[in-house]
Amino acid sequence: MTTERADAHPSAPVRPPAAARPAAPVVHPPRGPRWQPLPPPRAGRGRRRRVVPLVAVDVLAVVGAAPFALGPDIRPAVLGALVAALLLLHVRAGLYRPGPAPSVLEDLPALLGRALVCWCAAAALLAAVTPGRALPLTALGSTVAAHSLLVCGGRSMVHRARRNLARRRPRATLVVGPDPAARQLAAALLAHPEYGMRPVGLVPPAPVVPGPAEVSTGGAARRLPRLTSFQDITRSVIGNTVRDAVFTVPPYGDPHTAALLRRFVDQGSAIWLAGAAAGREGRPPEPGTDHLWGFACRPLDTTPPRLGGRRKRALDLALVGPALLAAAPLLLGCALAVRLADGPGVLFRQERIGRGGRPFTLLKFRTLRPDDQHDPATSWTVPEDDGRTSRVGRLLRRTALDELPQLWNVLRGDMSLVGPRPERPFFVERFSRQYPEYAARHRMPAGLTGLAQVHGLRGDTSIEDRARFDNLYIDGWSLGQDLRILLRTAGALLRRERG
Repeated sequence: MTTERADAHPSAPVRPPAAARPAAPVVHPPRGPRWQPLPPPRAGRGRRRRVVPLVAVDVLAVVGAAPFALGPDIRPAVLGALVAALLLLHVRAGLYRPGPAPSVLEDLPALLGRALVCWCAAAALLAAVTPGRALPLTALGSTVAAHSLLVCGGRSMVHRARRNLARRRPRATLVVGPDPAARQLAAALLAHPEYGMRPVGLVPPAPVVPGPAEVSTGGAARRLPRLTSFQDITRSVIGNTVRDAVFTVPPYGDPHTAALLRRFVDQGSAIWLAGAAAGREGRPPEPGTDHLWGFACRPLDTTPPRLGGRRKRALDLALVGPALLAAAPLLLGCALAVRLADGPGVLFRQERIGRGGRPFTLLKFRTLRPDDQHDPATSWTVPEDDGRTSRVGRLLRRTALDELPQLWNVLRGDMSLVGPRPERPFFVERFSRQYPEYAARHRMPAGLTGLAQVHGLRGDTSIEDRARFDNLYIDGWSLGQDLRILLRTAGALLRRERG
């Protein structure tokens, strides 16, 4: 379960023997904002403003067309069931996710089809319950026609009002992609404000030499900043209130671009795929795909991953309470062994970084005594044959019993049973600079074990591989996956003890 199990990592500084090592200077782990979470999402309100008018139009269309089919004595329960069924059909069809230039003509087949299905089902149900009130075909046709006219007219007014608002107040947008495609798209958006996007910067899909990019809009050229680091992106997002990010390359094409996507999703931006990225799985864009002045465009579903919340916490409490009671004799035995072998100070406390970049104090049984106060914060690993490790300490580390006090961290809520392993501030800062996907691990509470650990990524193993497994676990989180990881961890510990 632990991450400190082997010799020093190849990229970590080599530590000379204790006798030859000079007195260590005072080292304070950096407290920079590199792993701090972005500001709370601010784009959710904008999405609601786009969806609520369309929902209101659909509800009013059902209410306005109902008298043609049901007469004046409309039962509220029947009307409510009709509205719920229609809204569900529209959600499934994506009719509440309008593109940058929505058109009623594009949505007309879907609107007509779902109105026909909804009212035909209502007519069949009415005929089955009260045969004497079965709807004639003329009444059913009039109802569908009235509903279609109302919903198309209402949606046309909503789209027209949205386009007018977009021209007056376009949203700040970042364009992600290589030149020249990114510059051409930015120029098109600047020249056509009716799409509601105002580019304020270009983000290359991989680190490049910083410098502004010149964008021609048909008149005078305009220079847009080229944002080459996460710090630049964060400053632009906050300073310009960025609401949209347009990718001209597949967002999962490489680790750096995937990290950019997670960065924008975390701060609440709407994500659009444009140009070649608008195709699905390498295929050309589908017929009827929306566009940004000739650039194929479609929204990317960025529904936040189900990061557990109360269900994950409930699972932790349901398992860790009985686990602490069952392990109480073992905890007391380990504590007594450490006290007799190494003297006072049974527990080892160390600052680690948890969810959202928040620090907490991690507990372990002490397996060695460090040379100085700051040594554990900046040393990657300690070999088992280190002179400071006693026989009891080596046994605790080999069997992972030194991790048992972290059950208390789970009970307190500092950690979860399953999640990315927490790391020290010094290495969080360092790995966040070296590996684009590393900082995204902090979307989930830190864990006692994780998907990376059950795949053998512990101790002196690839940090990049660990970050990839951790983000894969977070993106596809489920209670079932947590239970499977816990079972695999228990099996690995049993095999280790038998070996």
